[in-house]
Amino acid sequence: MPLMPASVPSVRRCSLLVAVSLLVAVPSAYAQRVSARDKARVDAIEQRMAAAEKRYTDALLLVANADPKGSAEGDAALEDMEDVIDACIGQKGCQVGTLLATYKRLLKKRADDSAGDAADEAGDTLEADPDHVGPLVADVPEAARAAALLNDPRHAFDEMVEYNPAIQAGIRRWLTDMRPALLTSYENYMNLRAVMWPEWEKRGLPEALLFGILAKESNGRVHASSRAGAAGLMQFMPATGRRFGLGPDGTGFDTRFDARSAAEASAAYMNERMGQLNRNIELALAAYNGGEGRALRVFNQSAGQGFWTDSVYNQFPGETKDYVPMVIAAAWIFLHPRQYGVEFPKVNAQPATIRLARSTTIYELTICLGSAGTRDGYMRVLRNLNPRYEADGWIPAGTTINATTRIAGLYNRECVSGPRADLARALITADLNAAIKRPQAAAYTGNVAVGDVQSMQSAVAAAAVVPAAPARPAPRPAARSYKVAKGDTLGRIAARFQCDVPALARANGLRAPAYALKPGQTLKLEGCGR
Repeated sequence: MPLMPASVPSVRRCSLLVAVSLLVAVPSAYAQRVSARDKARVDAIEQRMAAAEKRYTDALLLVANADPKGSAEGDAALEDMEDVIDACIGQKGCQVGTLLATYKRLLKKRADDSAGDAADEAGDTLEADPDHVGPLVADVPEAARAAALLNDPRHAFDEMVEYNPAIQAGIRRWLTDMRPALLTSYENYMNLRAVMWPEWEKRGLPEALLFGILAKESNGRVHASSRAGAAGLMQFMPATGRRFGLGPDGTGFDTRFDARSAAEASAAYMNERMGQLNRNIELALAAYNGGEGRALRVFNQSAGQGFWTDSVYNQFPGETKDYVPMVIAAAWIFLHPRQYGVEFPKVNAQPATIRLARSTTIYELTICLGSAGTRDGYMRVLRNLNPRYEADGWIPAGTTINATTRIAGLYNRECVSGPRADLARALITADLNAAIKRPQAAAYTGNVAVGDVQSMQSAVAAAAVVPAAPARPAPRPAARSYKVAKGDTLGRIAARFQCDVPALARANGLRAPAYALKPGQTLKLEGCGR
């Protein structure tokens, strides 16, 4: 939400106008000699202005990162500045012009930022996913300790991170061969932050821990799945997901793939583990990865010993021994990137929605949007924000999809019409089979073996007595079906036959989002244009 002076109360605006009139009417006031007491008061006012300026600058950063606190914090900072200006007006020796210049400079910076992003920032606020019906039952309060563990620099957790070799090894891995995965995880998380972080924040859990789990579990890919059956950003197993309200909905969509629902469920799960395991964050993470039953049994047998005690540590599988320090290491780097020379990418992730002007696919949008302002383009962002749609599945015109303000601006410029929109459509609808040339049968000019030779007159006479062949009935129209070939996906088949993907899926009993097909399977082509 833009931080503009429109939100300033009218009384405060009047105060500013009075200040301006004083500058014009009494310019000699600034030349007056002031006492030491007055000078001390002026210094205090200037310090208050500097603090308000910093508060406003920090608020702009929150807004740029799609933090919902940014707008309110920015308005409060503006009010602080206005209070300071009011105080300056009544203080001898205080130069109102200097303070007003600071005030106007900050407002101009915000206006310039808004104008620069105006083309990119077109769209409505992100709407809640329809699966997000309501909050879960109240969470236990033990989560407060998790927040303190990660966020309080005076806590012993700092020493554990700095001197625990396992966590140090995890930090080393994230900073070397896994650095690309760390940066990708951060970029993916920032595009989902507006829907994920509030669910952890209101349950008292630290954002760094959310990032650490997400980075280790899925690298921020909504559709990640494991061989064991875990799925989604937070990798919930089916049974655990059902306990926390996740799983197939009425349309067949698995809500483990929904970012907001997964964040809500994972926060509730972590709070439940913290309550069972004496608020031990390492054991809670071990339960997340190695099973809550195992973690509780080990905890009950250990007489309160910590995760790093050998009798506890060695009861967990190797995967969990790796998982716990890697999550903590990622969380620590998230909190202290500069200390480790990490420059996380700047992500313009202000939420927005797009109402599609014409039917499209995420693949087509990825092509026409280009990669302005990104390293890898916008396919992953669109997939993460719209998990119900396959990348190559057709989305009908008029559908509202989730995006960012930058994507919304690019969509309006490049994807509705124009050369790049036409190019993207041509590439998406290209038919691989059209590349295979099938030449027509040509007349054969070589030697031909013949049977008994007949005279021309005999041949003509024989032909005259041959009855005409009966007329063949008109061919029946081909059945509306298609046999799945190797490499086919439902989206590609829908593009070839101009089908509506949901209708085609329903007609053949296919469930979103995978729409699993087998080579040789016959599909009914319902909802198709050709």
